[in-house]
Amino acid sequence: MGIAAAMGGWSARHRWAAVGGWLLFVVLVVVAGQAAGRHDIDEAKGTPGEVTQAATILDDAGLKDPASEMVLVQTAKGTVTDPGVRSAVGDVVTAVRATGQATAIRSPYDSGAVSADHRSALVRFDMRGAADDAGDRVSPVLDAVAKVRDAHPGLKIEEFGDASGAHASDNAFGSDFKTAEFSAVPVALAILLVAFGALVAALLPVVLAMTAFVAASGVVALVSRLVPMSDDANSVMLLVGLAVGVDYCLFYLRREREERAAGHDPETALRIASATSGRSILISGITVIVAMAAMLFTGIGDFKAMGVSTMIVVAIAMFGSVTVLPALLSLLGERVEKGRLPLAARRARRRAERAARTGRSRQRQEGSRVWRAVLRPVLARPLASVVLAGGVLAALAVPAFSMHTANLSLDQELGTKLPVIRAYEDISRAFPGGPQPAEVVVKADAITSPSVSQAIKEFDARAVSSGASKGPVTVTVHAAQNVARIDVPLAGGSDHAKAEADLRLLRDEVRPATLGAVPGLSAPISGDTAESMDFAHKISSSVVPVFAFVTVFAFLLMLLSFRSPAIALTSVVLNLLSVGAAYGVLTLVFQHGFGASLVGATGTGAVEAWLPLFLFVILFGLSMDYHVFVVSRIREARMRGLSTRAAIQQGVTTTAGVVTSAAVIMVAVFAIFGTLSMQSMKQMGMGLAFAVLIDATLIRGVLLPAVMALLGERNWHLPHWMRRLPDLSEQTTMLPPAPAADPLADGSLGPVGPGRPGHPAGQVPDRV
Repeated sequence: MGIAAAMGGWSARHRWAAVGGWLLFVVLVVVAGQAAGRHDIDEAKGTPGEVTQAATILDDAGLKDPASEMVLVQTAKGTVTDPGVRSAVGDVVTAVRATGQATAIRSPYDSGAVSADHRSALVRFDMRGAADDAGDRVSPVLDAVAKVRDAHPGLKIEEFGDASGAHASDNAFGSDFKTAEFSAVPVALAILLVAFGALVAALLPVVLAMTAFVAASGVVALVSRLVPMSDDANSVMLLVGLAVGVDYCLFYLRREREERAAGHDPETALRIASATSGRSILISGITVIVAMAAMLFTGIGDFKAMGVSTMIVVAIAMFGSVTVLPALLSLLGERVEKGRLPLAARRARRRAERAARTGRSRQRQEGSRVWRAVLRPVLARPLASVVLAGGVLAALAVPAFSMHTANLSLDQELGTKLPVIRAYEDISRAFPGGPQPAEVVVKADAITSPSVSQAIKEFDARAVSSGASKGPVTVTVHAAQNVARIDVPLAGGSDHAKAEADLRLLRDEVRPATLGAVPGLSAPISGDTAESMDFAHKISSSVVPVFAFVTVFAFLLMLLSFRSPAIALTSVVLNLLSVGAAYGVLTLVFQHGFGASLVGATGTGAVEAWLPLFLFVILFGLSMDYHVFVVSRIREARMRGLSTRAAIQQGVTTTAGVVTSAAVIMVAVFAIFGTLSMQSMKQMGMGLAFAVLIDATLIRGVLLPAVMALLGERNWHLPHWMRRLPDLSEQTTMLPPAPAADPLADGSLGPVGPGRPGHPAGQVPDRV
């Protein structure tokens, strides 16, 4: 029956070896991963471009870009030359120096960091030590500045910088983000308890998914020496690992339950589940892995880390589902129903009593009445159903054509309630470009030579005269390393569009006319604005190759797995339609503000730049779970003798329960992330939850059966010239027919999916 059945059969026969091998594998990779340690991305080198070039020059010179901080001292009356302001500035310098955490402290009276209206002054300094953990060490500095502020109530004294920003972000959102991650597991378990009605059956998918995630964490730590990882990648790995791990186990376990409820003995039921659901898991898992591999095309560090980590967790979850799960089911036997919920047990008894009175099998009676009611008009009028459902999704997708993407600013991402955000806004108003200056890293053979020094002076002057900066431009020379750093406040300040225009002016006109005239000199321009702009450019340039790679490989995999161009094309088009609808809803809510207040998403005005590409890859992979599972059941019914329409009805109704349960779990888990305060996480959670909901209902319940009904026998047609393609399909006509009687009518198995157990293969009446 194929590789999935072979793996499941071996595991069932050697159950202790399979379970022990799985546990040993998990322990070994975790220990090895902890011993090796995880190597994380250098954020400064995460995006190819000038930002990475600048970071490389500093690294090669042994110069670490420090975490820079600034303290605003502002008066509402008078100027910064007033004695009271001078006293406050001196107190800030003294207090910051006394903490021992700061270096390179610069008074505004020495550096010229005074606003144009002479009412604001900036005390600048750098945090000692590495920039990566500066946020953990900035608390004494913040406390010292707060004491100075209390001592000068008539002045506005605020601190902002790399370290204080990271500290505020971690304090405000770190805890609730972790809470959301850890909430996903109990939410999934609660839904599975309702779906299965038994504690042991509900625990199996969660336990297997979490052990797959733990094992993947160990493997990721080992792989991180080749592909550096990040906390973002770890969070995505948890989300995807939990989603696919639970889904795969859910598919497998429900099919095994269904076959036992149909009258098969446990061994036969397990073999059928291995041959059918096991095969679907392999196809789905490979498709998800291919989709995640597309992230590698971006060249962006975070995306590469997300791609590799999710590929690893999906591969491990897929392998565990077709090996250790059959072994566990074989070991547990009827004990998988232990821990029955009282309500589920009472319902099972009532179903058994009704089945005994009416003489019908419980499985036949237990059919998905909702989906049977939905399918009746869909299959009766498939063209109208396609037009109506397709029109709804197309209408939802229309706003996506006006989607505006942007890297959300601090105030958009975190809101304006945090003191550090208010400080950022006040500094931006007083010193446009001051909080996030462009950083020009100059590397020359002799940095102090007259020609280089003159070129730097000309660059400084032209940066201001061109309008790209309002000054003051500061230069730091590291003579021993032949490196200089020029900080250029951009005139656009917090206006991202204007700041990016200023940056392009520096790169395209000012630099070539000044620094570019010195032979052998390199001067990449970095900074927050440069990083944001380079990131957005890299994302936009990756859209076409990523979309092409995912769609082409998904089409080919479906073609080889189902031997049908029609099914392969249908799967790709329907997935694109669901992604488009998700894009449209995101645009309506987060860009245009429709219903934004209901989800706490006011004031963004844009979709996070990385989100569309990320959503496409994730959704395309996860959507294949449902599509492969449903189409496999339809194909199975067709190959066992049913007509296409009867096969569609049986395939959809027999998978309705498990697809609904899987979708509810995914929607609930993703919705948790939609409740976070960070706008990018809110957008990600809402986009994923809505797309999965649409995919499991409108797509799989209406559009898929309607399109397949319209295609009829063309669903199974393979052109002659394609018959030489590799054949990854597996025949299912040899599956044993269900016994005519239902020996498990006592209700011990609880709720199971619908079916037609009273009819041998090929003898199910051809009617809808």
